[in-house]
Amino acid sequence: MNDNITFVDLFAGIGGMRLGFESAGARCVFTSEWDEYSQKTYRANFPDGENDGEIAGDITKVDAADVPDHDILLAGFPCQPFSLAGVSKKNSLGRPHGFACETQGTLFFDVARIIDTKRPRAFLLENVRNLLSHDKGKTFRVIRQTLEELGYEIHWRVLDGRHFVPQHRERIFIAGFREPANFGWTDPAPARPVLREILEPGPVPEKYVLSDKLWNYLQAYAEKHRAKGNGFGCSVFGPDDVARTLSARYYKDGSEILIRRGDGQNPRRLTPRECARLMGYPEWFQIPVSDTRAYKQFGNSVVVPLIGHAASLVLACLRGETVAATPGAAQGRFW
Repeated sequence: MNDNITFVDLFAGIGGMRLGFESAGARCVFTSEWDEYSQKTYRANFPDGENDGEIAGDITKVDAADVPDHDILLAGFPCQPFSLAGVSKKNSLGRPHGFACETQGTLFFDVARIIDTKRPRAFLLENVRNLLSHDKGKTFRVIRQTLEELGYEIHWRVLDGRHFVPQHRERIFIAGFREPANFGWTDPAPARPVLREILEPGPVPEKYVLSDKLWNYLQAYAEKHRAKGNGFGCSVFGPDDVARTLSARYYKDGSEILIRRGDGQNPRRLTPRECARLMGYPEWFQIPVSDTRAYKQFGNSVVVPLIGHAASLVLACLRGETVAATPGAAQGRFW
């Protein structure tokens, strides 16, 4: 274990990044999450620990000086539009750092100001793959320049949760180091699980089965778009398949990931527990909220063992070790 390596968990959601870094041996000393329902799930699963289990709310209201000292900053920050200030304007104002003028009004600004104040040894940021192309690449350029202006060496890579769970889920990871680092992204070993590994072995409650009305609507909607040459519509998967990306809108109709039930039977949604497994959460992880809230929370979350893989690389770098491109204990599946 590496109990002396500490981290803060910003935009914590329900604790997926925390689980990944704890599995690699690091210790959480501060949590920030604004959504009250996500806080409820987080508290149910992390009742003790830092600050007597307290969770800081709105990160924009948190004074960076009040954040405890830490080795690693974690943040799965929302991607908002960036207001880009011209270089000439920034230079004319004599600003030593560009992030205040270029990222003010975005939640990335709060990540940057905490990094600037606390100077952690490293950070790991996670976001959707489209961050790379957002606003024709300008958003990612501002993020990269901001982090480099703060004095950090950064390394980014798009990784797919498919290595650990039966779901195609590509996300960009940005690792940063305060000191020159012998860091390199390595690919996880291709375990290639399939859906049967996360599905309930027997029947699920009838409430998860699509009604005739909803199933007929989804089929008609899909057929209409197929006729137009579009790819919109529902997706039905069998036990040996790999699912599409689970999203926060799954609660609406489940159309992105429906499970086949046999000839003449309507398909069904995943249960919240199956969604937890699809994201690599352990069986002991409690789900204290409604199905609707649970679907949103897991759809907004991270693939836990993929975070464990990233954590093992970051921690190894901080310890001066070399990591082979094969998953260790912290990188295995959790269910």
